[in-house]
Amino acid sequence: MSEQPNRWSEATVFPDMWVDPDQDPRNTDGVSPDGELATLQDYLKDYRLTLIMKGEGLDPEQLARRSVPPSTMSLLGLLRHLAEVERDWRGWVLPDSPPPSLYGSGGGDFDGAIADQAVVDAAYTDLVAEQMATDALLSEHSDLSERVGKDGIAIRELWVHRIEEYARHCGHADLLRECIDGRVGQ
Repeated sequence: MSEQPNRWSEATVFPDMWVDPDQDPRNTDGVSPDGELATLQDYLKDYRLTLIMKGEGLDPEQLARRSVPPSTMSLLGLLRHLAEVERDWRGWVLPDSPPPSLYGSGGGDFDGAIADQAVVDAAYTDLVAEQMATDALLSEHSDLSERVGKDGIAIRELWVHRIEEYARHCGHADLLRECIDGRVGQ
């Protein structure tokens, strides 16, 4: 990409924010949740929402745009990757073999992230469906110290790993979005 977009934000109160605080749909109640599980769920919810916000207002070409060759990373690829990872996490909990891959092996989540509206729509649908399935499975395990799956992973570790995965990819999404149209912020 030879042309650098001008940096911008929709925020007016704090120009380095994505949106003004009164417009931000994350953590709007002002009170942190009580308890460890509720805190973990709250952080994950906010990172999931941040990822979706980073792609708002973009067309399929922009969502599929790769920022730094030879990387295959794109915002669309991140959506597909996180749908795949949500599915994979269920395999950590279940005693049987993991569910089959959504997009094939060997990087299909990123390689198949092409500028096509049907691919974009499917990525958003897949992500929501996989998040809901993983959330439903984990709702059956409220004891964070419980060990599950063939490797005996603690439910707490799985929650923390999910938050870490989304947080890391939200950082990627920040940079990808800035490369697309210059939009920056929290």
